[in-house]
Amino acid sequence: MNIALRQLKVFVTVAQELTITAAAEKLFLSKPAVSMALSELEKQLGHKLFDRNNNRLLINEQGKRLLPLADELLARSQDIEQLFSQEGPVTGKLKIGSSDTVGNQVTPFLLRDFRRDSGHCDQSLFIANTAQICHMLGEFELDIGLVEGKVQADNLAVIPWLGDEMVVACHPGHPLTKAEQLSLSDLEHSEWILREPGSGTREYFLGRLAPRLEHWHQAFELNNTEAIINCTAAGLGLTLLSRRAVEHAVKDNRLTILSLPLDMQRQYWLLFHKEKYQSPLLKLFIAFCQQWNSPLCQYSQKSADN
Repeated sequence: MNIALRQLKVFVTVAQELTITAAAEKLFLSKPAVSMALSELEKQLGHKLFDRNNNRLLINEQGKRLLPLADELLARSQDIEQLFSQEGPVTGKLKIGSSDTVGNQVTPFLLRDFRRDSGHCDQSLFIANTAQICHMLGEFELDIGLVEGKVQADNLAVIPWLGDEMVVACHPGHPLTKAEQLSLSDLEHSEWILREPGSGTREYFLGRLAPRLEHWHQAFELNNTEAIINCTAAGLGLTLLSRRAVEHAVKDNRLTILSLPLDMQRQYWLLFHKEKYQSPLLKLFIAFCQQWNSPLCQYSQKSADN
């Protein structure tokens, strides 16, 4: 058996893109070339790696067994290629996924410090909701995920990372801002502006706040935190977001944070596939994340202690 790295690269790309056409475009190959490489690999292994469903290819159990090994071999071959071509203690490209709040409020500063301390500058950052980040980690499209949503996935290592505080915010002229002391009952019959399904912020609302309210209504569902802030600032409803995300709007007097008798601390998580090959670069980044001591981390700890 003589399996080529080219065949494994085609296999991994097809597994991620799900169609021959999309894989061919990503690899800058013709569709016949991709189909032939995949067929040759399946013939050499003596097993089909995908179930065919019209034009889509769904990875089967045999393909799932091969995927982490193929990903590791490709990563190791890339390490070898770049071993003598880059300066510094670590080489390679790091593919990072972050959910919305973490990706916009935390990860840029994490990367700034990592680049400064390690000298490594070849990273990509993909921002989406927690569910999509988990899916991409499962397909080996990302090396590591930094998310705020609660994660339950047997194939992922889920490590507690930073702390966060959630807050209920509204327009400064909202009637609730006039109350001297608020209770949860004051939130009854309120209109809410929420993130989309799959978002950690939405799941936090549904898991922690919504069960304590008998009557509430979703006024808007948006997939962008800044859009939620603007709709809330326009007086269209209440929202539940990270304190980090709304701080700038509070300073600009566009939003007010309501003081409620409810502990709304939450956890950020560091994720990676359990079968993912951990290159020296990935190991270094994981260790850096775990010991990162920026002002943001200090803020999180102070919030948790108060």
